[in-house]
Amino acid sequence: MQASKTKQTNQMGHGPGNMSRFMGQKPKNFKQSMKKLIRHLKPFHKPILIALILAAASTIFNIFGPRLIGDMINAVSDGISAIGPNQFDVNIDFNLINRLGFILIGLYVTSYVFNIAQSFLLTKVTQRLNQSFRNEVSQKINRMPLAYFDTRSYGDVLSVVTNDIDTISNSLNQAVTAMITSITSMVGILIMMLTISWELTLVTLALLPLSILAIKIIMGNARKYFRAQQKTLGLLNGHIEEMYSGHQLIKVFNAKQNVEGEFIENNEILESSAYKSQFLSGLMMPVMGFIGNLSYISVAVFGGFLAATKRLEVGYILSMIQYNRRFTNPMDQIAQSLTQLQSAAAAAERVFEFLEEKEMADEANLADEVVNKAGNIEFKHVKFGYNPDRLIIKDFNLSAKSGQKIAIVGPTGAGKTTLVNLLMKFYEINSGDIVIEGQSIHNLKREAVHKQFGMVLQDAWLFTGTIYDNLRYGNPKATKEEVKQAAILANIDHFIESLPGGYDYVMTEESGISSGQKQLLTIARAMITNAPMLILDEATSSVDTRTEMLIQQAMDTLMENRTSFVIAHRLSTIKNADIILVMNEGDIIESGSHDALIAKDGFYAKLYQSQFDRMNQYATE
Repeated sequence: MQASKTKQTNQMGHGPGNMSRFMGQKPKNFKQSMKKLIRHLKPFHKPILIALILAAASTIFNIFGPRLIGDMINAVSDGISAIGPNQFDVNIDFNLINRLGFILIGLYVTSYVFNIAQSFLLTKVTQRLNQSFRNEVSQKINRMPLAYFDTRSYGDVLSVVTNDIDTISNSLNQAVTAMITSITSMVGILIMMLTISWELTLVTLALLPLSILAIKIIMGNARKYFRAQQKTLGLLNGHIEEMYSGHQLIKVFNAKQNVEGEFIENNEILESSAYKSQFLSGLMMPVMGFIGNLSYISVAVFGGFLAATKRLEVGYILSMIQYNRRFTNPMDQIAQSLTQLQSAAAAAERVFEFLEEKEMADEANLADEVVNKAGNIEFKHVKFGYNPDRLIIKDFNLSAKSGQKIAIVGPTGAGKTTLVNLLMKFYEINSGDIVIEGQSIHNLKREAVHKQFGMVLQDAWLFTGTIYDNLRYGNPKATKEEVKQAAILANIDHFIESLPGGYDYVMTEESGISSGQKQLLTIARAMITNAPMLILDEATSSVDTRTEMLIQQAMDTLMENRTSFVIAHRLSTIKNADIILVMNEGDIIESGSHDALIAKDGFYAKLYQSQFDRMNQYATE
């Protein structure tokens, strides 16, 4: 039962025109994803509605600015009249200008306040949505069978919990406000322009199709190069990671030229696609600027003609120029918002797919405690397969008594670890039964089964924290004396005391603790759990021979009056087992004590002899 770990690096192309924002990932079903997302937003509908109203109001108040500035300029212009050569009669209505100025300041301040308020409300909503999604995902993980994680990489699951949920909130926070303000701004500006001059409004709209066409052409051509860039970047990152992780082997086998050749090839492809994508994205701002300048010149020239013919006042020409500049900006924001909504929908789609995955059966009506905790267990005609059409465990039977040491050996793929997974109720058996102290595993909650076992796996898992907290992870009520005693039995106390702070030493990835020392810590942790049964899956594989002997002695003491299941490849470690089960292709082909199986001269004897011969060979070499 292993899941492959993958590193996923999300790279984003950036160009002068920030073209990468148009390259959002598309969902499989945008409409369906958005419907589900809107349902999740229902508890927040009131603050969202208020935020959208505030955003629209903020934009509307801001739109009035150029019109009022035009009125102020007209007031100045109307108050100055020529009475002769170089002589002017100045009769400016400063009361009107002051009144317009105060109104303008009031509108801008109100717009700013409304904008801050809507930003606060929407950010709060999206972060609460984040919190809600993370809670749902966290609870979902605990309800999902291990079979799901066997078919998914760790990176995929982590991406849902972190990247996808963050993408939803960030995209919604930016896209919803930008969409509302952009649409409100375009409609509002269009109305304000029409109230000033329908002729100049038509001039502004005349070049709008050209802007849309330019965006479409540039986006269409740049998109394929951005995709090629991302694909090649992923290949290059993977190649670099392999190169650094295996640099010693590269040197040993003199593979430097081959490695460099592959790197140069990928680097050249990346350079070509990145150059084209960045060049095209860089064209966006100059092209849009050029079109904007054409529109600006057209409005200025035609506005000058209208002013000369007394059909439009000078102040309103300046207002129209400002509106002209503002009119094209919302188009860019709408395009960006649509892309962000696509990203949010794609991320939501993955989150909802995860939340809708099949869960483990509900066990609310099952027993949450094993009545007797002596350690007796029995397998009755157990059959199991990860795929129902292909059984791995076939009619498995075993009766283990309290205090017995059951060793399970066999070649890779024989079903040893699978047997332990069934014992822990990590998977549901296809047929048959496992009986713990007279209680069927079908009638016990998973947590009740887990309490019966202490476990030491081949891969030592320890979390960032003090050694003391790590050791009592399975038994939080353990005292420091109990923890220390277990560490002594596991032959790790001396090492712990040598660390700064001893048992209060905080372990991190940079602590420099060896894999063997970590394994000793996990063995001490299993001792502290004090469960009636033990599972040891290659528990001594990461330690040297001398430490292995010390651990074996401590384990013998620990396993007194406890039923123990030991999976081992090094057969020398299980010679004193009460029963050795020899498995092959899901069946027990031999069973008995070490001496009995050696005398039988069967599969186990040959397996043991082959290991013994290899050890002698290494010793002579």
